[in-house]
Amino acid sequence: MTTSPTPTPALMTDAARLRDTVDFVRAHDTVTLLPLLLPGLTGPELAALLRTCRFAHAALLVLPPDRPALRARLAECGLDAAVPARPSVVVRDRLALRHHRDPAGLDVQILRPPVTGPDGARREVEVFVLPVPPGSELTALAERERAGQHEAHLAFEVEDPDPLTLRGLRDLLAKHGARADGGGYNPHEDGTVFYFTAPADSKAGYGRIELHAAGDHREVLAAHLAEHRAGQPGETLLRLLTGAWTTQALAVFAQLRVPDAMDTATAAGPTALAAAVGADPESLATLLRYLAMLGLVEEEPAGFRLTEHGALLRADTPASMRALALMYGGAFYCSFGALGHTVRTGEPAFDHLFGENHFDHFAREPELAALFDQSMAASTRMFEPLPAHPVITAAGAAPEPATVVDVAGGTGELLGRILTAHPRLRGALLERPHVIDAARRSLAAAGCVERCTLRAGDFAEVPAGGDVYLLSRVLHDWDDERCREILRHCARAMPAHADLLIVERLLPSDGSPSLATAWDLHMRCNVGGRERRAEHYARLLADAGLELVGRAPLPLDAAVLHARKAA
Repeated sequence: MTTSPTPTPALMTDAARLRDTVDFVRAHDTVTLLPLLLPGLTGPELAALLRTCRFAHAALLVLPPDRPALRARLAECGLDAAVPARPSVVVRDRLALRHHRDPAGLDVQILRPPVTGPDGARREVEVFVLPVPPGSELTALAERERAGQHEAHLAFEVEDPDPLTLRGLRDLLAKHGARADGGGYNPHEDGTVFYFTAPADSKAGYGRIELHAAGDHREVLAAHLAEHRAGQPGETLLRLLTGAWTTQALAVFAQLRVPDAMDTATAAGPTALAAAVGADPESLATLLRYLAMLGLVEEEPAGFRLTEHGALLRADTPASMRALALMYGGAFYCSFGALGHTVRTGEPAFDHLFGENHFDHFAREPELAALFDQSMAASTRMFEPLPAHPVITAAGAAPEPATVVDVAGGTGELLGRILTAHPRLRGALLERPHVIDAARRSLAAAGCVERCTLRAGDFAEVPAGGDVYLLSRVLHDWDDERCREILRHCARAMPAHADLLIVERLLPSDGSPSLATAWDLHMRCNVGGRERRAEHYARLLADAGLELVGRAPLPLDAAVLHARKAA
């Protein structure tokens, strides 16, 4: 039985490699191949693999001088030279990363001519093709790829893939020494691939394994790629160092309103898109290819199509994040460039850069202030559970109409949600003068402005006599002393029976990953505030004569803290 090509790969021509690959596929089936590939498999493990996956193909990369030469080699090996070719996004990007080249300059295609296995089953030889004409600048790349055979692998098709099955297969391969080695989602074929390096004791003659799952499984793929990057510290650091490119790419994508010119159902060519948004076609195509790697768009033969993630940057989509992209790629991006000032001095980089704090700066720049208010609304998913909070539902069911006071409530997004859910409640909103008009429009659109009192003022003017008080994403803007002052203003305004609900992101006590940790750096750099742990808020409340009596989780790593006047 053939197990592997015998000549040294570096000495073999593309034609010889292709013949050996065809012979390999014709000689093996799933039952015989798995024990060679994973020698330590137990009987139950082999049975489980046979139920969930099947040997589909062996793959190789060939680098012919042109397409006619490729067709001749295929015909010599008894393969169908007329099989259609499709773009290979995954291998193109792997080659670009490995050789530090622009993916746009690598025209990698996939052909899959059929081959019959020893069990009579139809399999394929997967041929990745990158034409390299004589004298091409890709000649050195071709020599290194022929010597390394980085893309040669054995592939198994996962039957009826679902996240649980895919995670189980990954775990089983890892148990027997296979290591994550990249992968990707190919929109041209609507398939997700997971690459592994074969175990050191593998006897199959191939150094890499592929699991192919029909459909989009990028959630499972993300964990697989993270595991791969963890074993590639240089690559991981390189990706981290280019994070600023991602921020600006998203911001420019939103600023030019490219998402508004695209569709999630139909692809559009870069030339047409460039004409629609006033951009250079070639540069826009490069931007879109970069965004395709991030999952914001998908590249198809006809051009680029917007994904659900990319659609969140449209101006007219519900819960649009366009304003957030413009803020993080605009004023806050500039101040993050001066993060060193914050780390050295403890002072906000924003104040150092713009000569004033961001509240005063935005108040003097109406367009920037409106953008900031819109960006705050982009995170309102964390508000979704709040209308059902026991304090709110109790107030909504009280015999006499109760009043909810939203302190520094922005444009009234949270207050509007609560009043809409509880028609008997009344509202009061305290905000800076330049925000009041926007809040009035927002509450009018929600159909509850008639039940609201809007007051322009500062924290010293918290309306008295309310039943429920809200401080949503307010305290993290300030240092501890200012937080105590704000809480004391609230405590003075609160009747003895009133409740205070505080919405903030909480720093984890165990050091686990959290959005709060990222926002802690953001707040210190741009605002002068900080994120805190629950026990820190409890101490601030106690200093103001209030007592923390409960907390509940909210989306986006946030929480709602429930406080009352201390006994």
